[in-house]
Amino acid sequence: MTDLVPVFDGHNDVLLRLCGRRAPAGEIAFLDGTADGQLDLPRARAGGFVGGFFAIFPPSPASLDFTAFETPDGLDVPLPEPLAIGEARVSTLAMVSLMLRIERESAGRVRICRDGAALRTAIADGALAVILHVEGAEAIDPDLAMLDVLHAAGLRSLGPVWSRPNIFGHGVPFRFPSSPDTGPGLTDAGKRLVRACNRLKILVDLSHMNEKGFWDVAALSDAPLVATHSNVHAVTPTARNLTDRQLDAIAERRGVVGLNFATSFLRGDGRMSTATSLDWMLRHLDALLARLGEHGVAFGSDFDGAEVPEAIGTVAGLPVLIEAMRAHGYGETLIRRIACDNWLDVVARTIG
Repeated sequence: MTDLVPVFDGHNDVLLRLCGRRAPAGEIAFLDGTADGQLDLPRARAGGFVGGFFAIFPPSPASLDFTAFETPDGLDVPLPEPLAIGEARVSTLAMVSLMLRIERESAGRVRICRDGAALRTAIADGALAVILHVEGAEAIDPDLAMLDVLHAAGLRSLGPVWSRPNIFGHGVPFRFPSSPDTGPGLTDAGKRLVRACNRLKILVDLSHMNEKGFWDVAALSDAPLVATHSNVHAVTPTARNLTDRQLDAIAERRGVVGLNFATSFLRGDGRMSTATSLDWMLRHLDALLARLGEHGVAFGSDFDGAEVPEAIGTVAGLPVLIEAMRAHGYGETLIRRIACDNWLDVVARTIG
């Protein structure tokens, strides 16, 4: 692994993929590896993946088939109904428990990191460095008692909404072509949640948030603005991507955007297809660098939550992307910043 560029990643959904397995099957599957999915510890080692934001996403009862809603004119996926708090808590706590068990059974190979110093130490020690991240805060009550519980368990990053609405705000639909300006922003409870995250030094993730919610967070938060897994609307005009004005605001606040590998957010036609050229990823990276500068761009793969270009396939394929960046003319210092260092820097400035 010494010749691999280290990659710290903004988003994955491996906990969702594994949490339905009866203990200890989930932790064994992650630590020993599986034939399915896109991320586990052996393949992480093979790809230079040194850590990342591990998402806790409370799923809706029925899964979405995106391709069923593709038309010649684009894509418009109906959003699931709001998720009940009790149902969200069951899945949220199951994924927190799974990550805690993975750490416990890993014999030091996996560490949940609660601050920037712990993150850098874990990476230096050769451990997989994990930041616990909630994607959709349906498990958190209006009084935010569950936020304190999750913070004590190690939570250090939170997206108030996934795309479906909840008591804290409204997300963007999976719609192409579309502006991200699709509805109202944060509720009063959502504003309280953002303030509490600032107080607890929990990073607030802007991915999946609609444009009004984005600007609500920008007005309320005193932390860097961060989108863990989002792309450029000017390249791919889907509601999930960020406008130039949003990117400029992130740049002004010394924030970071993680390039999402999901093909429907990369391609010019908004289609979901693994037969997607890496040229689309490079096009988004160029656009992000033009708006954010070399310190504001990172990776946010969405492994185990999206179809990614077949040239990458799984986390073990990350060196293919690194080599494409070299061939595109990116220097080694810039590659290292995008692949790892920019996340380590913004995490240290946000969670301490």
